[in-house]
Formats: sequence, C-alpha cells, structure tokens
Amino acid sequence: MAQVERPETERDGWRRRSAQISMASTCSAASSEAVMKDPHLKEIRDVTPSSDGCEDCLKIGSDWVHLRLCLTCGHVGCCDDSPNRHAHAHFHATRHPIIQSFEPGEDWRWCYVHEAVV
Repeated sequence: MAQVERPETERDGWRRRSAQISMASTCSAASSEAVMKDPHLKEIRDVTPSSDGCEDCLKIGSDWVHLRLCLTCGHVGCCDDSPNRHAHAHFHATRHPIIQSFEPGEDWRWCYVHEAVV
C-alpha cells in the first residue's frame, strides 16, 4: 500500500525547527559562531517579561504549552504547539524577529525572519 505524502503544516515545520534547535545547542563553539551572525541580533534589548504566563492567554482564559519571550519588547506569548500560538502572532503583528524560550532550563533563541537558531 502506497503511503500518501501530506503537505508540511506550520506545526510540522516548528517540530522540524525544534529539532534544529536541539542540534544547535550541542554544536561546537565554531559552528555556534556561525549561527550567531544573524543581522536581527542588534534588535535584542534588555527586556522585562510582560507576564509570568502567556499574556494573551491569560486575558482570554486559555491554556498554553510553552512560553516564548520577545527579546525586542518583553512580550510573553505561547509557543506554536499551544492552541493560540500567541508568540508567532506577536511576531506577525510587530515584526519583532527574535524570541527566546521562557521555560526553566532552556537557553535558546530563534529568529522568525530567518527561521534559524541565533
């Protein structure tokens, strides 16, 4: 029986990119330097998180899976695996390019524009 290929969804793309993040976190210092050359890094500010949870989910009484911190303004939004994907919506509304995980023990950043770990 032939397997039908389905088109990649945004959620599939995020999972693929999450795997890239995991791989990037184990990279050597030399390849880490290559990852860090994103031109949007200059937009990172010293921010104060807007909330302890997803700011938008808290307003509407919704749940989230993981949290992301906008490194331009401090907006805390939920990840793409969450029902409302507020962090991604924040990027589309503001064009703030770099987020960081807002989860304990996670230390990675993502550029939405280049779809790459930075």
